[in-house]
Amino acid sequence: MDILPIAHFLNGLLMIVLPVGLGIYLTRRWKLGWRLWFIGAGTFILSQVGHIPFNLVMNLLLNRTALVDLSPTGQLIFNAVFLGLSAGLFEELFRYGMFRWWARDARSWRTGILIGAGHGGIEAILLGLLALLALLQLAAYRGVDLAALVPADQLALAREQIAAYWSMAWYDSLLGAAERLFTLPIHIACAVLVLQCFTRRQGYWLWLAVGFHALIDATAVLAIKEIGVYGTEAIVAGFSLLSLFIIFRLRQPEPAPDSGPPPALPLADFTPQPIAETSEKLDDTRFA
Repeated sequence: MDILPIAHFLNGLLMIVLPVGLGIYLTRRWKLGWRLWFIGAGTFILSQVGHIPFNLVMNLLLNRTALVDLSPTGQLIFNAVFLGLSAGLFEELFRYGMFRWWARDARSWRTGILIGAGHGGIEAILLGLLALLALLQLAAYRGVDLAALVPADQLALAREQIAAYWSMAWYDSLLGAAERLFTLPIHIACAVLVLQCFTRRQGYWLWLAVGFHALIDATAVLAIKEIGVYGTEAIVAGFSLLSLFIIFRLRQPEPAPDSGPPPALPLADFTPQPIAETSEKLDDTRFA
């Protein structure tokens, strides 16, 4: 039995189920609802609306300048630093704006975690949907004569990609889900770092988040070229463990819940008693 299609399907499914399951756990455990999760998700999508076109435009511009006239190693380092910084700046600046103008009530450790889970969660869900879509497309192309579907200048590349997809080891097809599992704590750690700008009122936490994010992305770009996919995933797993340390190191006491106005003091039952109008009592109140 060929288990590779099942593994490809499981990979896409896990990329969707893992973040949704984390969201369900956090919202139920802390009774915070899904609003902040969706705010984090929306922030990621908005950041990519700017980030993706920026990278495309800069790629076109840089390919027409002398900056690309580098040694292969120099070009790799330049690309890694550039892509890392662009990802760090766009996502963390948007995250800062979200805390400042959108989620102004999110000022606790738990709310920061939930927002980070939404930010990283929607990225995993979108990638999972793309993985499932790719499975459907490549399953349809399997065994089909591509010459009638693909332009001649792209035919060899298309055949090579389809062959690689259907010839990989089943466990290699699950690397996408493993990477999303490692990446979720990283997004949560970055959200908690940016949150410190508002809970501690110190702006340098934003730049720590930008630097941490850029370091991870740049390292991954370098590692995938130099040491391969398994070494890269091991490095990302190490950053994931470091992110868990950051998350729990920055844990702060939750603000006390608002108990509302103090309860009214009970009044003792009082029934006025009639006063007998005698001449003596009238004399007592004559000069009152």
